[in-house]
Amino acid sequence: MLAVIMINNHFVGSNGAALVVASLGASAVLLFAVPHGPLSQPWPVIGGHTVSAIIGVACVQSISNPIIAGAVAVALAITAMHYLLCIHPPGGATALTAVVGGESFHSLGYEYVFTPVLASAVTIVVIAIIFNYPFAQRRYPTSWANPRSNNIPTPTIPLEDDRITRDDLETALKSMNRVIDISGHDLEQIYRSARQQTQSVTIDPFKIKVGQCFSNGHYGPFWQVREIIDMAQPLKSSSDKLIYRIVAGKNLYSTDSTSADDFSHWARYEVFLNEGTWLRTENSDYTLVEGKMQESV
Repeated sequence: MLAVIMINNHFVGSNGAALVVASLGASAVLLFAVPHGPLSQPWPVIGGHTVSAIIGVACVQSISNPIIAGAVAVALAITAMHYLLCIHPPGGATALTAVVGGESFHSLGYEYVFTPVLASAVTIVVIAIIFNYPFAQRRYPTSWANPRSNNIPTPTIPLEDDRITRDDLETALKSMNRVIDISGHDLEQIYRSARQQTQSVTIDPFKIKVGQCFSNGHYGPFWQVREIIDMAQPLKSSSDKLIYRIVAGKNLYSTDSTSADDFSHWARYEVFLNEGTWLRTENSDYTLVEGKMQESV
């Protein structure tokens, strides 16, 4: 902010600098508090401020009424940033400043776009890059970051509902008809991390016993609870077969067989039925894992 203040003092004086610095101060919050946010990336910061400045100057020169000019400038700046994929909230203030900043700004004309706006935006981006660089998890911009999630391998154990792609996530975000401050890439990383976590938790196949019930921990149509109805005890190998019956969820009441090893990877929790509700058994602490049964088992 010190660098931005010095730049603005030089080009528009101390009084005018206060207006531009206010919008850049809002940018600083985004760049230093949420450096990986979509609205904080270099193109939204530099493009958002620059495009908004151009529109602000154009409105000053085209509309004599400052009240109307200010309103139109902000509205057009929002529209332009949206279609140019550089939405940056402080850009609205940059457009408005060109209109209400007074003669010190009006006399600059389109020079206002380059000095002080573009110069200030580039300065704050460069300093954000330098400041965040020593911290691997904060490196700015996002493409330079090194989050551990980038090293998460693609899940190797196929699950019946594992059909989600990044295109599906992008489509889902757009279909919600609201602006959510997260990219499809980040959402995919969260999804992959959750999938990897799911696969890292398995039941010990040699601790499975006849009569136990297990849930896959899923929600919706893919949720199931399986009860072990027959198996060799004790198991001699994790490849030994066991027979289970589906007592809740998809394919209710059907039976099938699989190896103890495959079953242990399918199962997420041991569960029990209590008054029509399936509860998770974990170190003698029970938590709800799925809604009430429609039929008792």
